[in-house]
Amino acid sequence: MHAPTALLALSLPLAILAHGPVFAQDHEVVHRRAAAPVASSSRVTVVRAAAAVTATTTSATKKAVSAVTALPTGAAASGIKSGVVSSFATSSLGTTFAAGATPTAIKGAPPLPDFNLINPKDYPALDLLPPIDSAQMKKWISEIDMTNVPKIAPTQPGGCANATNAAALRDAGADKNCWWTCGHCTRAEDITFCPAKGTWGLSYDDGPSPSTPKLLNFLDSQDLLATFFVVGSRAISRPQMLQTTYMQGHQISVHTWAHSMLTTLSNEGIIAELAWSKAIIKAVTGVTPNTMRPPYGDIDDRVRYISKQLGLTPIVWTSTAASTYDTQDWLIVGGQVPVATVLQNFETIINGSTKLDTGFIVLEHDLNEQCVDLSVNYVLPQALNFKPALTLEPIITCLGQDLSQAYIETHVASAADNTTAGSSGVKTISGGASSTGASAAGSTGSSKSAGVMVQAGWTAVLLGFAGAVLVR
Repeated sequence: MHAPTALLALSLPLAILAHGPVFAQDHEVVHRRAAAPVASSSRVTVVRAAAAVTATTTSATKKAVSAVTALPTGAAASGIKSGVVSSFATSSLGTTFAAGATPTAIKGAPPLPDFNLINPKDYPALDLLPPIDSAQMKKWISEIDMTNVPKIAPTQPGGCANATNAAALRDAGADKNCWWTCGHCTRAEDITFCPAKGTWGLSYDDGPSPSTPKLLNFLDSQDLLATFFVVGSRAISRPQMLQTTYMQGHQISVHTWAHSMLTTLSNEGIIAELAWSKAIIKAVTGVTPNTMRPPYGDIDDRVRYISKQLGLTPIVWTSTAASTYDTQDWLIVGGQVPVATVLQNFETIINGSTKLDTGFIVLEHDLNEQCVDLSVNYVLPQALNFKPALTLEPIITCLGQDLSQAYIETHVASAADNTTAGSSGVKTISGGASSTGASAAGSTGSSKSAGVMVQAGWTAVLLGFAGAVLVR
């Protein structure tokens, strides 16, 4: 997640504290597991799943959403308070899945692992930067071409307003290091919007949290799917929540192990944050995501290169010349932003979406009770009743690709057979770790033309004409 540039110096220290009430309660893993070795990460042969999912459902009744017409200060938000909450009640999962169940939503997916066999001792401490000198880290580093890592110095905490980042700020543009934090620079390989107009790539960051089941139950009741950017420390703390999220057909993506600002880390630190998150997600779900979202949107060409080497395509959220599509829901818990402001941000985003020539991706969270209550009581009902109608779906499918393309084990070499006919654009996701070692620094960046953002690097199909340029 990311604060608007002008507020970065003030908001980041408080934002990190804002994670405290949720993250601190997780320092004791909430389930006990037998001391068994972590499953092998060998690739799985892609075959069509033949078995049905075995599930226990406690709440499967579908219900329609009533139109929410309250203004940002209205009844829809009356019970949501800004500021730190002393405790969080864990919502109950409406559906759970047995070990060995086969995901029917993903072609070729392996059976669901038994999370009770995961040994916490095989993983780093929760919410801390993983050690970079472990045997596992040495193995991961040896598998990466480090010779072509862009020679970009780590930034210092505080972002654009920190005087010690003057050189990084000077080189933040597309012609240099393309540091998203200061200027929202993106490269051709970054995913920042959905190609088709009126399409919302629905996503949530920082879970699973005690409130994630409430969000999952609501999404299930409305037949909605989303992309979840998972923090590794949360995945090992709440594996059953992650399994349910995955088995219900939501896209799972990497959001680091401890939610660190990646540009502030060493090369090895970046590898540790991403690789350990990949590892625990695979141990819990049986598959490895091939996408990532940098916490706070903090990415530059050095982070991009290492992500690519780890087989991860970056996903940020939509930014235009006028605004960034960040609801700021994550600032409620720290008391930095009132609920009314977040709701107004959403109103601005959803109303502004009609002016885009493409779809969009919004930054939201399942981080805590306030974020989830806002989403299920206001944001999603408003979105479902918005006119003209919006299509809400996971980011992978908004790109015109099958859900199987979101994971290394089920990704196929060519995305041609997984492209949605008639979609307005296709973004090919990497199937695994790069073997080329090519530097991201040579990629084409975003440019502005007549006040409109033009993102290069997309293969677009508009009204049947191939090769059109997508403009947003």
